[in-house]
Amino acid sequence: MERLASFGNDPFDKPPCRGCSSYLTEPYVKCAECGPPPFLLCLQCFTRGFEYKKHQSDHTYEIMTSDFPVLDPNWTAQEEMSLLEAVMDCGFGNWQDVANQMCTKSKEECEKHYMKHFINNPLFASTLLNLKQAEEAQHNETAIPFQSADDPPRPTFDSLLSRDMAGYMPARADFVEEFDNYAEWDLRDIDFVEDDSDILHALKIAVVDIYHSRLKERQRRKKIIRDHGLINLRKFQILERRYPKEVQDLYETMRRFARILGPVEHDKFIESHALEFELRREIKRLQEYRAAGITNFCSARTYDHLKKSRDEERLKRTMLSEVLQYIQDSSASLPQGRFLSRPTGRRSAPPLNLTGLPGTEKLNEKEKELCQMVRLVPGAYLEYKAALVNECNKQGGLRLAQARALIKIDVNKTRKIYDFLIREGYITKA
Repeated sequence: MERLASFGNDPFDKPPCRGCSSYLTEPYVKCAECGPPPFLLCLQCFTRGFEYKKHQSDHTYEIMTSDFPVLDPNWTAQEEMSLLEAVMDCGFGNWQDVANQMCTKSKEECEKHYMKHFINNPLFASTLLNLKQAEEAQHNETAIPFQSADDPPRPTFDSLLSRDMAGYMPARADFVEEFDNYAEWDLRDIDFVEDDSDILHALKIAVVDIYHSRLKERQRRKKIIRDHGLINLRKFQILERRYPKEVQDLYETMRRFARILGPVEHDKFIESHALEFELRREIKRLQEYRAAGITNFCSARTYDHLKKSRDEERLKRTMLSEVLQYIQDSSASLPQGRFLSRPTGRRSAPPLNLTGLPGTEKLNEKEKELCQMVRLVPGAYLEYKAALVNECNKQGGLRLAQARALIKIDVNKTRKIYDFLIREGYITKA
């Protein structure tokens, strides 16, 4: 009695022969009285009358082969399975690749047979519809699809944006490398056989349970990434920058708790703190008006205008004082008798004396030397350093133009600070 083989044409997909442990090739024999698991024998062991435990040589048997037609007289069952496997591997419509993988049929024969018996065949229409409906019913629990409005960009492989997206492939809604990427390796050599002892069987079950827990963790991480929109990292950073600096620092600190809260609850938490920050700033402004004796908003606008003018004048006087101090320092460094001679070039100012300046104790020797050479007080240097390091951590790198946009000082001083932080490893180039 001939039966369709229950395994693919790859011999490594079949269990080995119970007699000689060799890989089975069709045709082979299956005992109809033993099992499960199925008791399979190659033809050589079957002709020798191999017996093992409950299996006897006089048991009824089935010849397992797929060398017979199913849907078309010119197509064997083995070719039908090979066609389906080739379509799964190469994709629907790639008939030349399908024919190359099958090796026994042409491109036209593969396309005509598949369309006739698997697409336009009314026998399979209701079955495919039921399978599709069952898949859609389980879709929310198993897959993690992205809605059309949340479709992330599709960068080329191994580009900078692709690395920022952790190797995410939008067309497959999956990653190039999964979390715990080699979890399946622990199961590759496990095979449940009838001869297993109770302890060995329990150990195999435990390994499968561990694998299931690792799959659940992988699914949980995907859900967090999907729910919080972390695939498109650049868009996420742009949205984060809409908050004031104080709220951005809070956002950075509270990000690790986002996995506990849902995305909506986490955003509400951050938005509430942003609102609190705005309210505190408004209250402080109103208290300043009250202290100045202002009782209406018309007077408040006049006060703000005058305050802005005073701040600008104060800034101009400060800059003028620095210029005068620079000129005096340059003159003091000239030797006697040189004041009447015309200068032939720009002379550098002497190093700044850091004795007694606030923040000097927080600097190391190299930072002190930098502040002396660029004539920058330690407090300002520490503020510029924190701003550049923070921006570098957010962007993953920093360019000189970005550093100049962040700290509004002399461009030459900015370059020296930038080069120093790069050289000492505080920041990295973008």
